Amino acid sequence: MTWLAGLIDAFRPAVGPPPRTLAAFFRWCLAGAWPVLILGGVVSMAAGVVEVVTALILGHVIDTALASGPAAFFAENGGMLLAVLAFFVILRPITFAASSATTSIVVQPNVLPLVLSRLHRHTLGQAVSFFDEDFAGRIAQKQMQTARAVTDVLVEVINVVAFALASLVGAAALLGAIDWRVAVTLAVWLVAYIALIRLFLPRIRARSKARAGARAMVSGQVVDTVTNIKTVKLFAHSEHEDHAALGAMEEFRDHALGFGRVAVAFRFSLMTLAGILPVLLVGLTLWLWTKGIASPGDIAAAGAVSIRIAQMTGWVSFTLMAIYSNVGEAEDGMRTLTPPHGLTDAPDAADLPHVAGRIGFEGVTFTYGRETGGLRDVTLTVAPGEKLGLVGASGAGKSTLVALLLRLYDPETGRVTVDGRDLRDVTQESLRRQIGMVTQETAMFNRSARENILYGRPDASDDDMIAAAKQAEAHAFILGLRDSRGRSGYDAHLGERGVKLSGGQRQRIALARAILKDAPVLVLDEATSALDSEVEATIQQALHRVMEGKTVIAIAHRLSTIAEMDRIVVLDAGRIVEDGTHAELLAKGGLYAGYWNRQSGGFIGIDAAAE
Repeated sequence: MTWLAGLIDAFRPAVGPPPRTLAAFFRWCLAGAWPVLILGGVVSMAAGVVEVVTALILGHVIDTALASGPAAFFAENGGMLLAVLAFFVILRPITFAASSATTSIVVQPNVLPLVLSRLHRHTLGQAVSFFDEDFAGRIAQKQMQTARAVTDVLVEVINVVAFALASLVGAAALLGAIDWRVAVTLAVWLVAYIALIRLFLPRIRARSKARAGARAMVSGQVVDTVTNIKTVKLFAHSEHEDHAALGAMEEFRDHALGFGRVAVAFRFSLMTLAGILPVLLVGLTLWLWTKGIASPGDIAAAGAVSIRIAQMTGWVSFTLMAIYSNVGEAEDGMRTLTPPHGLTDAPDAADLPHVAGRIGFEGVTFTYGRETGGLRDVTLTVAPGEKLGLVGASGAGKSTLVALLLRLYDPETGRVTVDGRDLRDVTQESLRRQIGMVTQETAMFNRSARENILYGRPDASDDDMIAAAKQAEAHAFILGLRDSRGRSGYDAHLGERGVKLSGGQRQRIALARAILKDAPVLVLDEATSALDSEVEATIQQALHRVMEGKTVIAIAHRLSTIAEMDRIVVLDAGRIVEDGTHAELLAKGGLYAGYWNRQSGGFIGIDAAAE
């Protein structure tokens, strides 16, 4: 069976971004798998034809039995009976097994990861602003929901729709062979069946889309609460969060009830229509028999076919309801996940080679599309190997400057360069590989301490990783880690966002990660803010060693941590207002000197706001 499982490349990348119309979106999701999917449909249709042949064989056997009589039936028809036996014992099981293998081995296990991997890759390419404007849990839910919905639609179309269509065509041919009036009766019934489907399924699709959106909001609300559970408990807001979750759940329940009411009406109407079919077909064939036009075998065949179609009607109606429900969910997910990337590499963007570290901001303005905040007309050059400190009150533009250097955003005017190359002319991945960063809010994965540190350089040896941890004063506490599954030391998992660690421990692991990365440009955004004074002094020594030979941009509210930088730039309201060494800025008696004089281990953001 291994070769069957490999017929579809489950992780084949998509070509281009996902379209925003439904049919084109499905084609994008399934591109590269279509030949195998069409083959699966053909196999399912073959199984549908076999079902009709079963009724035909039944009618033929009855007519033959009546013609031969009880005494001579077995003696005269041994060959026919062996053929019937081979059909039921060999051919029919093989056909249905092939159909089952197509959906259960070839299609379903491969299409879900194919679609999910494509959606996930596209989502990873979104700009930071895409994630800032939504729940993380909701985005993850939409990826899974959409991939599952597309897969279910495809499986049901192959497994049920193709089978049912082949069965109906075969049934029409069989009934037409009995008498054209029987085939016409089936055709009239099918018109009524299709009209009923056209009436109900758009409503099911719309209600399913609304239900899917409400369900994703429940997931987003719950994940947001759980992610911030410590804050919830510290502020004693369990009741508030419960009300918020119940509100989202109530909306989901209302949409689910709306979907359920339409589903019940749809099922009842179709099952009533299905019950009419055997009455029509068997009754008409009986009438034809009384006229000498149909045989007893024809009555049996028409009865078998009509009952099978009536049974299949319930099956197909349930499946069509599920298909339209999944189409609605896929549409809902498509709206969330398919916006074009807001920040893309230029078509001719090249990888940035190892840089010397000259950084330039040339007339840069970026205000997040607002009247206030960000940077305004900033021009700044940082020489290779220079250590630059950034100072300013909260909202002065320090983090915006770093975000532009990392090309998390593009300037509205001006340009940012590294070694003279505009960042828009190089690939984002190659740029960020050249920059190591430690932030105040350290990001940890719910993975082992080893994996979190190796994120800086995945191909590093254990010796290099441990050396980086020691430099960051993290080795000792890592050896004492133990998680709920008994994993210890570097194998212990850190919990979601590193919740099992203190702020200082998380920051030291982040430092170890940056040390291991050993990038030519190092950005420190309050890199030691979560450390106690004793550990901070040790880390500062380690940082001085790490900074040797690198271009460094350091943000700190505690001015003592950046006083020894080669140069300090003071930002205020998005503009550079002072630039010089620590001594020069003190001598000027300006904004920096005011910060320094007021601060005695304090924080300038608070002091500036108070003033």
